[in-house]
Amino acid sequence: MTDTETAHETPAARDARFRAEAAARGIPAAEVAAHLRAARPALYLAEDGPGPVAALTGGHPPLPADAPAPETAFVAAVDCAALPPGATDLPLPADGRLLFFADPDPGHGYVAADAVRYVPAGTPTAERPADPDRGPDPYRRARLDFCFHQWSWPCPEEDDDEESQRAAELAAAWSHVVGWRPRWRLQLGGHPVLFNWDPVEAAGDDVPLSAADGDAWTLLATWRGDDDCDALESGLFHWVIRRTDLAARRFDRVYVYVDAF
Repeated sequence: MTDTETAHETPAARDARFRAEAAARGIPAAEVAAHLRAARPALYLAEDGPGPVAALTGGHPPLPADAPAPETAFVAAVDCAALPPGATDLPLPADGRLLFFADPDPGHGYVAADAVRYVPAGTPTAERPADPDRGPDPYRRARLDFCFHQWSWPCPEEDDDEESQRAAELAAAWSHVVGWRPRWRLQLGGHPVLFNWDPVEAAGDDVPLSAADGDAWTLLATWRGDDDCDALESGLFHWVIRRTDLAARRFDRVYVYVDAF
């Protein structure tokens, strides 16, 4: 199939081709079905695409004039209107911008009141330089204008060689079906990629939820720092949120976890 045909293929048709490809590789149908049941839809943003620009990373944050100064470094501004509707199972805003903030502090998770900010559509903003005495230098700028969505799967247990091998076989079959995808820089929704610790599990351990919370933690976004973050050779920045908080646009209880390889 061409890239255009693949982009407009229905999930059911893509799953059917994946099942056929996995069967051709000798993977049992029951394992393929279990693999698909564990999947969650996710949205991925990368550089050097045809546009439109879906996110800007690094530099200085675009903030309303009356917004308080951020306490941590600005990571990215996501244009929600540029995201394909229904590409994740998260109740993301239909428009406006989501701003993400985090310092490069690996291995430390915490709840932050302003790690994610929502700026409604039509709100006047201006870039606000960071306070040079506040913390790390701004991350380097990048334009994320390649947007694609596909299934996301839990990472296999590192100490289970058989599971890891089968996961690699299934990933190879899936890659054959969907074709080439660029190295993504920002992920929205889905399961987290991992270096050391699962940020969703870390949030659940650090901030146990009561019955009154009525919801579980879920991954909102992950940013690959790569070369745009001088402080970490290879870093994963995660933002985890309760689904009900996201639907209510309550971003004052976001859990931030930074992992490094």
